[in-house]
Amino acid sequence: MAEASSRPAPSGRIACWSVKALALVAPAVAATFLLSLGIVTGQSSPSTGRAEQVLEDFSKGEPDGFPQGWQASRNESVTRQAYVLGKEGNQTFLRTKGIDDQMRIKRRLAWDPRAYPIVTWRWRLRSAPQGSGVVAAVFITLDTDLLFIPVFTKYIWSPGGTVGALKEGGMFSGSEIIVRSGLQPLGQWVEERVNAYADFIKSHKHEPASQAWGISLVTGPGVELDFGGIALAKQ
Repeated sequence: MAEASSRPAPSGRIACWSVKALALVAPAVAATFLLSLGIVTGQSSPSTGRAEQVLEDFSKGEPDGFPQGWQASRNESVTRQAYVLGKEGNQTFLRTKGIDDQMRIKRRLAWDPRAYPIVTWRWRLRSAPQGSGVVAAVFITLDTDLLFIPVFTKYIWSPGGTVGALKEGGMFSGSEIIVRSGLQPLGQWVEERVNAYADFIKSHKHEPASQAWGISLVTGPGVELDFGGIALAKQ
């Protein structure tokens, strides 16, 4: 009787099986990782016909007032109480009271940053403690790195500093740009308008992905601030 072969399977066959297994597992791993970052997959991109597009108007909320479609980055129960929808007349907005400058909210919002390079938003400072750090910030994420970690530009309302000042990010942090400085005006809506596409190329030295990944918002500790609508523009 011939002895059964004890030779190992050819390395090429093992490599083939490994590649097939990786192809099956990678999408699930990526999806799980993105969900852990607060990024909801499957978001459709707005059409490119109109000159302007509304990304978020804060008109839809959960039963507890937390904005629909958004996720907390950490400590969800506390964050849901600190970020709630508000309304004055016909105007809807997000009312926030900062607790931790790492306690941000995120939403997957896809669009073509080449067709719509401009991002606009409104915010209204209600109060800020003396000696506060960042008043508030809007994170615009136009790409991810090879580990699916968002590559963002952080637009800051700072209590001091020079408007337009750029701080380049490191391996695990995005670039920062001051778009508003000082603790005035109080109680008044002000609008910001940034070229997120141009800022991304300037900061990160490469083209962004064909579809943006989303938006994050944060309010500094002790700061009370409202976020108005977020929109896109072609120019």
